[in-house]
Amino acid sequence: MRSPNSPPGLDSSHRPRRSAARNWAEYILARACLALAGLLPFPLACHFGTAVIALLVASSAKLRHTAMRNLELAFPELPRAKRKQILQGMCLSLGRMLALIARMHRLTPSTISRYIRYDGLHHFQNAQKQGRGVLFFTAHLGNWELSAFAHGLLTAPMHIVVRPLDNPLLDAYLCRLRARSGNRIISKRESARSILKALQSNQAVGILADQNASAAEGVFITFFGLRACAHAGFARLAARSGASVIPGFALWSEEEGRWILRFYPPVTVTGDTASDTQRLHSQLEQIIRQYPDQWLWIHRRWKTRPPGEPPLYEMSSSNERPARDNRAS
Repeated sequence: MRSPNSPPGLDSSHRPRRSAARNWAEYILARACLALAGLLPFPLACHFGTAVIALLVASSAKLRHTAMRNLELAFPELPRAKRKQILQGMCLSLGRMLALIARMHRLTPSTISRYIRYDGLHHFQNAQKQGRGVLFFTAHLGNWELSAFAHGLLTAPMHIVVRPLDNPLLDAYLCRLRARSGNRIISKRESARSILKALQSNQAVGILADQNASAAEGVFITFFGLRACAHAGFARLAARSGASVIPGFALWSEEEGRWILRFYPPVTVTGDTASDTQRLHSQLEQIIRQYPDQWLWIHRRWKTRPPGEPPLYEMSSSNERPARDNRAS
């Protein structure tokens, strides 16, 4: 059960204790990969990062099954070969992100434009003039690590809400890296007070709000034609604070060879949690459909089912597809 002081709708579950040996082994391996990627020219670092991610996915039957099942659920009309192509594209997208993370510690306002530029910054600037803070609605799409980092470096530091990694050594390292551009970390295990305080000071807060929620913490929406449980906390925070809600994503442009930090027009918040959450995820779905190979398909997005519906991720159930929700989303 969520603590009364935890952010509404944000995951506050506790993970099993991990051994120190495992934590150190993962940490050393991850740091070694990042060190090597940081030494390589960026194009080669992207190839290296892609190979690392592809190896991780290939070595995990659970990740492979989850990804292909998600793609089957989201794109039932596509042949399996096309779904595999999207999965390969996801590995490339994550590989690029790994290559960039390896360079984040040495990025400056004068060098970061090599990797990213703005599109739609005026949406943020106009929203901030309203004086009630800005809530960035973002997702595990494109380069979510670079988006907040770049905004902090190029415009103004912001608050980012994160779930601590299971490995405390890697979590501490990544938090230090994220904070190098002046950003401040708000843990999902903290109370909503930190988020509301930042918004009341007319600051920006970014929240990754695209993952599965438990039935107790979420509301059911339609996502890719299927019922999905989404965190209700984002919409509740927006309604309670009166903050402007700006969708924002760092999307890779093959033509430019860099990411574009794209801010979209503000999303209307009515105070109806279910309809507001649906509105946000309908826009997210449209963007994922434009960039399907840049979304994180290895997360069990449709894990929580409405009462009476069977689970979707059993290894033996990959040929079963639930009825799709044909209502407009």
